[in-house]
Amino acid sequence: METIRKLQIKKAFIMISVKLYKDAKKHLFSTLEKEGISFQLYICDKGEPSFSQVRKTTHTALSKSCDGVVAIGGGSVIDLAKAVSVFAINSEHTLLTIQQESIIERLPLIVIPTTAGSGSEATKVMVITDDETGIKRNPSHPSFVPDAVILDSYWTKKLPPAISAYTGLDALTHAMEAYVSTKATELTDYYALQAFKKITNALPNVYIKTNNQQAYDDILIGSFYAGIAFSNSSTNLAHATGRALGIKYKIPHGLSVALLHPFVIDFGIEDAEDRYAELAVAIGHNPNESKSALARKILKLIYQYNDQFQIWETGRPYIPMDQMCSSQIKELTALTLCGNGIDTNRRIPTQEDIENIFHQLFQVLNPDLIHQYNRND
Repeated sequence: METIRKLQIKKAFIMISVKLYKDAKKHLFSTLEKEGISFQLYICDKGEPSFSQVRKTTHTALSKSCDGVVAIGGGSVIDLAKAVSVFAINSEHTLLTIQQESIIERLPLIVIPTTAGSGSEATKVMVITDDETGIKRNPSHPSFVPDAVILDSYWTKKLPPAISAYTGLDALTHAMEAYVSTKATELTDYYALQAFKKITNALPNVYIKTNNQQAYDDILIGSFYAGIAFSNSSTNLAHATGRALGIKYKIPHGLSVALLHPFVIDFGIEDAEDRYAELAVAIGHNPNESKSALARKILKLIYQYNDQFQIWETGRPYIPMDQMCSSQIKELTALTLCGNGIDTNRRIPTQEDIENIFHQLFQVLNPDLIHQYNRND
């Protein structure tokens, strides 16, 4: 309420996930009404936003005379809210042209993340699907960073364990990829390391629904820090392959990235050995061990998380393994290569390298082949 007033929003366009509506109606909206805050409620569709959805939602906001946007939800809701705040004033632009502007005017934007994963509340990026091509666009501009972010673990405590797991692993991947990115800087290194430590400490406890309040606070702050890190450096091959997998099989973003991250680390581990070793030392491993051994501890940790949080089991139903063939792997590879995250990888993959990464994933997901893959290598 104070933030809405400070930003001089006369009528707020409040965008909320459909899953959170009943809870918010009981605890939030009634309070806004008592305080005399004018708002228009918009319940967001489930799933990741498309540009046609942006146009539709923007029209609704303008038709209701809203002059500010509030997002309550996960990364998809936040990305849609970013787009609405921008295109409400820049209707002549597209996803490709908007980021070419040096200065972008938009509606005031307040964000309340309800998952600890996307980091969108801290980034200058929004992820919107191009309706014509099906490609997820990632327009980037400093003006896409929200005016205010409210981190309240009340919302994240309500998440089911499975969603806590794959959104948390998405945040962890943000931190790790920002740290090993070729565009990493001293600033991004600081936030990436802080995020990595907080998330690795908190996620196992959040997954089992601990009563420790600090764990929920830490994973939310860790996700925020990871968002700052990757927004100012980049994500890399795990997100490039994960986006392709998500497009093809309609897999939630965090889950698709978590499914592929171990194989991406394994692919590039020698080229990023120093960086992975530093991550291992940051969470308490002996700095006197060899860099190779320390880097391998990080790879083992990510495999361990995928086992512990049942990532393989969660991902398996999305992918029809009986229909898997080389043409589908080539399609996934093509989708990977047309997205971003390739050029900032420490080891630049070839088409064959990417195909092999998908082959490894499908080998693990297929119960008849899982014994052939040695996770301890």
